Amino acid sequence: MEGSTGKGLDVRENGANCSDKAVVIPSCCLKAKASDPEVDAICHSTVVSGWFSEHQSSSDANLKEVYFNNPMWPGEAHSLKVEKVLFKEKSKYQEVMVFQSSAYGKVLVLDGIVQLTEKDECAYQEMITHLPLCSIQSPTNVLVVGGGDGGVLREICRHSSVKLIDICEIDQMVIDVSKKFFPELAMGFEDPRVHLHVGDAIDFLRHAPQGKYDAVIVDSSDPVGPAQELVERPFFESIARALRPGGVLCNMAESMWLHTHLIQDMVSLCRQIFKGSVRYAWASVPTYPSGVIGFVLCSTAGLPSVDFLHPINPIEKLEDALHYRRELMFYNSEIHKAAFALPSFVKNQVESLRDC
Repeated sequence: MEGSTGKGLDVRENGANCSDKAVVIPSCCLKAKASDPEVDAICHSTVVSGWFSEHQSSSDANLKEVYFNNPMWPGEAHSLKVEKVLFKEKSKYQEVMVFQSSAYGKVLVLDGIVQLTEKDECAYQEMITHLPLCSIQSPTNVLVVGGGDGGVLREICRHSSVKLIDICEIDQMVIDVSKKFFPELAMGFEDPRVHLHVGDAIDFLRHAPQGKYDAVIVDSSDPVGPAQELVERPFFESIARALRPGGVLCNMAESMWLHTHLIQDMVSLCRQIFKGSVRYAWASVPTYPSGVIGFVLCSTAGLPSVDFLHPINPIEKLEDALHYRRELMFYNSEIHKAAFALPSFVKNQVESLRDC
């Protein structure tokens, strides 16, 4: 999930609808509030100040172990042991870093936030791709917003019906770094159906022909920083315009354990814009905050109507899809159906999901 152009869902502290004018971003979504200057001062400043910690081994007074800590979500942190920092530079838009971890393989980090690891990337990439594409018959034209690591492209290419894959990623450095350090994901760029556009997704969609795409997949990063506009009304309206009747959108939609206020606003907004179906799904991704990530799936009005809960285009029936380039590791039709089953607390806290 890469930064693509500005992001962020502005909401009131009490979770009011995002259509209100006076809005603020909750503290749980502000990276700027996550870093404690006193902690920064004692952390591993040569890597990313405030996001690493050194621990001295009890067996060897001279041996120190370095851990990557992500305190964006107050009150909790997930640490990954760092074997070696492989890359760290600032692009025009964000800080890009790659490190070798001891348990999850190589890790891609943007602006201090884990985007993917080699061990568990399959869950996110496969779900954000196949939930929408397996919900419509024979998708042909697909747009990816963000997705500069190439993982979503890799998964789209399993669908032989697809003839055109446009991808709009704003940060060339993310693409270059992924090709160098994550070839198992970046292989998606090698498919001749892929057409890369490096630039602003807002502007790209503004000029996209009406009804061009069967599916749009928004693989953006968290709703703060350089992707704020990707969860606001004009962006969703431009996607709806670019989709054919009965076309589908899949958009990353945060964790139900941490951000029900954001989910409420996003689902409510999408139901105002997309006149077909709007659903919320989720998947387990161990290295994401709380260990889960959510997706909002939307369809435009049109026939046949889209039933996200029952895949009309099951991946098991697509020729060579299960083993294209590499074996499918997480997604299957059973997981697809189960992803839409929501815990009771989510339905209680997210009014717009109570009828799902």
